[in-house]
Amino acid sequence: MEYVRLGRTGLKVSRLCLGCMSYGVPERGSHPWSLPEETSRPFIARALELGINFFDTANVYSDGTSEEIVGRALKDFGKREDIVLATKLHGRMRPGVNGAGLSRKAVMTEIDNSLRRLGTDYVDLYQTHRWDNDTPIEETLEALHDVVKAGKARYIGASSMYSWQFCKALYLAEAHGWTRFVSMQNHYNLLYREEEREMMGLCEVEGIGVIPWSPLARGYLTRPWDERQAGGRAETDAFGKTLYGTTEDSDREIAKAVEHIAEARGVPMAQIALAWMLHKKPVTSPIIGATKMGHLDDAVAALDLKLSPEEITSLESPYVPHKVLGFG
Repeated sequence: MEYVRLGRTGLKVSRLCLGCMSYGVPERGSHPWSLPEETSRPFIARALELGINFFDTANVYSDGTSEEIVGRALKDFGKREDIVLATKLHGRMRPGVNGAGLSRKAVMTEIDNSLRRLGTDYVDLYQTHRWDNDTPIEETLEALHDVVKAGKARYIGASSMYSWQFCKALYLAEAHGWTRFVSMQNHYNLLYREEEREMMGLCEVEGIGVIPWSPLARGYLTRPWDERQAGGRAETDAFGKTLYGTTEDSDREIAKAVEHIAEARGVPMAQIALAWMLHKKPVTSPIIGATKMGHLDDAVAALDLKLSPEEITSLESPYVPHKVLGFG
């Protein structure tokens, strides 16, 4: 396993982050494809064995049960001081006008609830899951700053938003002396590269660690295009269906290029798609999902796979502009 700094911080994270959205009580929340606790735990244990020290979850995943499962597993299989644990807030967690969002009330409530579910005194990275149009960003930033100063989070990060919003947040934090976002968890993969227009460049010059979600495009880059809807999650993942297929001709050609290179190399398609992303600056640690042990092995193997300039060109050249997706 390789380890790199998260942005300009001194925090060292594994080159791969295990995303834990797939681990939770299936009957809770909107992820019926989630794996229950008994099935989830071996994946977390195996990730630790492979040297992955970075784990990402969120309060909304399976109505909080993902945090509970991840927290118990990491306590049983790892050492807290060796683990970089990240979670997020924004989505609705309870009824009522203050049951979601990034208000000061929500931040202070949700950090305590997440810590209780995770069974820890602090998280290493506390992230805003989406932008909150109903709350001034100054209110959110000051509340997050207070969370850090209280010792409940070591660092703060953000997820999908417009570049101007992220730039504004970085500026205001510096202007007021508040804790600054150190990471951006954005939607980025071979089928969706709109983040290259502004966000990736902004993160590079500002020293922000980039930890993309959906690096394999919800499985669209892991199997031949005609088989892209195979699997239980593909059939029930309503959000995933809104992200891909809007530019089907281009997406199909990209997937075919991945398939062709994978066949020539004698490796699974997932390794090619991940190897491409690992070539990109300033990508720090793609967030991978794993519901089969082979997913973890393929991801780790991608770390040693170097693509030629010609292969990269063949993967990138079919791309066409997309409308902005994944901010909702």
